[in-house]
Amino acid sequence: MKITLSIFWICWCALHSLLISAPVNDWLQRKGGVVRGTHRIAYSLFSVLTLIPLLWYQYSLPQEVVFSWSDWLRIPQAMLLLYALIMLHGGYLVYNMGHLLGFSQWRSWRQGRENPALPFSCEGVLRYVRHPWYSSGLPILWTVGPITDANLFTRIILSLYLVIGTLLEERKLLHEIGESYRSYCRQVPMLIPWKGRVKVRLSSE
Repeated sequence: MKITLSIFWICWCALHSLLISAPVNDWLQRKGGVVRGTHRIAYSLFSVLTLIPLLWYQYSLPQEVVFSWSDWLRIPQAMLLLYALIMLHGGYLVYNMGHLLGFSQWRSWRQGRENPALPFSCEGVLRYVRHPWYSSGLPILWTVGPITDANLFTRIILSLYLVIGTLLEERKLLHEIGESYRSYCRQVPMLIPWKGRVKVRLSSE
């Protein structure tokens, strides 16, 4: 059962990454029309609708606790969760949610306009890390709920997925934004805000 669960998660992660990859996105842009206008919304819905049965299957399995955050360990657990919440909130404040969820692309298609260019910002939390939501994902994965013999493999797979997904997202952003993003990458850490707040200087040359 646990091997089956691991295979399901690996397939979900692989498909999730493939559908948002630069080659697929470029192909959809060339197709134009309703495909281009609805791709991002369809992707968001697909991600959620395929995640629900996967989570249901995981939680229906018999599980044995192998680790839980208890006693003094609740202090680092709380600190990691607080960090994750800060990253999530910071990302929400700076990300263009309409573009991220696909509503901007949908409106452009309905109005007969080209898709809006990818908005690029290096303000707010993006002065600390390049990917605040991915950065929040790792502490959330390892601090929410007890670790069991079943969800341990899920946590490992999703942790690897977050790292690989971050690297793939980097390639996609470099492809879409160009030298400005490359300059940004040289200054701001990817996931861990070890530099603190960075005064970003962008170069488009």
